[in-house]
Amino acid sequence: MEYMTESVTCTPGHILCCDCGVPISPNPANICVACLRSKVDISQGIPKQVSISFCKQCQRYFQPPGTWIQCALESRELLALCLKKIKAPLSKVRLVDASFVWTEPHSKRLKVKLTIQKEVMNGAILQQVFVVDYVVQPQMCGDCHRVEAKDFWKAVVQVRQKTLHKKTFYYLEQLILKYGMHQNTLRIKEIHDGLDFYYSSKQHAQKMVEFLQCTVPTRYKASQRLISQDIHSNTYNYKSTFSVEIVPICKDNVVCLSSKLAQSLGNMNQICVCIRVTSVIHLIDPNTLQVADIDGNTFWSHLFNSLCHPRQLEEFIVMDCSIVRDLKRSAGAGMISKKHTLGEVWVQKTSEMNTDKQYFCRTHLGHLLNPGDLVLGFDLANCNLNDEHVNKMKSDRIPDVVLIKKSYDRTKRQRRRNWKLKELAKERENMDADNERQYQDFLEDLEEDEAIRKNVNIYRDSTIPVESDTDDEGAPRISLAEMLEDLHISQDATGEEEFEPCVRVALGQVKHSPSKGLTV
Repeated sequence: MEYMTESVTCTPGHILCCDCGVPISPNPANICVACLRSKVDISQGIPKQVSISFCKQCQRYFQPPGTWIQCALESRELLALCLKKIKAPLSKVRLVDASFVWTEPHSKRLKVKLTIQKEVMNGAILQQVFVVDYVVQPQMCGDCHRVEAKDFWKAVVQVRQKTLHKKTFYYLEQLILKYGMHQNTLRIKEIHDGLDFYYSSKQHAQKMVEFLQCTVPTRYKASQRLISQDIHSNTYNYKSTFSVEIVPICKDNVVCLSSKLAQSLGNMNQICVCIRVTSVIHLIDPNTLQVADIDGNTFWSHLFNSLCHPRQLEEFIVMDCSIVRDLKRSAGAGMISKKHTLGEVWVQKTSEMNTDKQYFCRTHLGHLLNPGDLVLGFDLANCNLNDEHVNKMKSDRIPDVVLIKKSYDRTKRQRRRNWKLKELAKERENMDADNERQYQDFLEDLEEDEAIRKNVNIYRDSTIPVESDTDDEGAPRISLAEMLEDLHISQDATGEEEFEPCVRVALGQVKHSPSKGLTV
């Protein structure tokens, strides 16, 4: 009797799905992945569409409960912010991976692809991939809202200078622009004797005060006023005021030092000329070319004032000029200027050309003056000087005329000026018609003094043709090498800043590849 057997082919390590009968690897649920996903959705409870707030003014995203943070598109910081929006539902599953799905920058949509895992049905682990859509909703943050309102401030810096000329303020304005100290201001208000800077926080105001102390000789007083308080949380709301006073001395002022201060500066003469004001007051003695620097603390300890205001400048014509070669200096003399030349000149007022009255004086402008040149100066002989230090001096120690600077044709200089400066966005009130003349004086000072314009950003004016660095009169001019090209920033369709190619290279936005050349 013959027995026949039938062979059955079995795959070791596989079982049949209890729902669809497909051979699968053994798992605690004995169900294939397709059937398991049809029965269980591990992403249930996780929102598929979430809103996120974005401030268009400051380009920041809102992070609850009350923080605004700066994040670039598809950055790790923005991804962390997006995941925090669904932190509670994600805590019930295991997050394996998260990444951005590219979207148009102007679409107001952020897509994040999430990969999660969860244990289901008798210990089986299911993994699922899905996309969460974030809708970017515009919302103005509190700081930008206060800036736009223009009536909310917590601190103000009041900068004042008790002078008739605003040269120091024009110089200070350029330094603020160069170092970006105006970026945190809510508004800037210009009044007749100074500027007011309004801030949303006291820390920004204190930073401005520190900047002013390092820039010009100043002193300040701080005060605060209580606005409101909460007795339950013990919190107070103050408005702070910083009153900053700049020394009342400007460039081209004639000053009279006290005898004690003049002696401490190397026995220099009491009548001096201010050649510039930076972080200190730079003085020169027109009789000996001796120079001295006076800081703010020294000035407030030994006060002195300007003897004449700029409107008292008179025009003289040089009749004769001779250079003083060998001058005997007293013992203990201080530093001597190497940029000036001591000269003895005879001058006559242009308003007194029909007379024979001439004046003799020494000047620090001996390297600039020739017979027939016009020069501006102060007539101290015919001026009523009301100063306590001058009243104590001997009459023979007071010069008849103090020359300040050589005079050029202002109209021609203004027409040939091929450069310009930037200005702060200020609110003006009660402005005098004399401001334009004072501003032109400041521009001429920049042309004549290289030490001052080193701290100022000067921009090329493309509307004026390029000429030689000096004109027919020999008036000083600023060379093209000292000018900057005015930077114009535009925005492309994606809202990103777009620069000219040469500017992009300078800003480090262009990388060099040996095989492909320049790539952005």
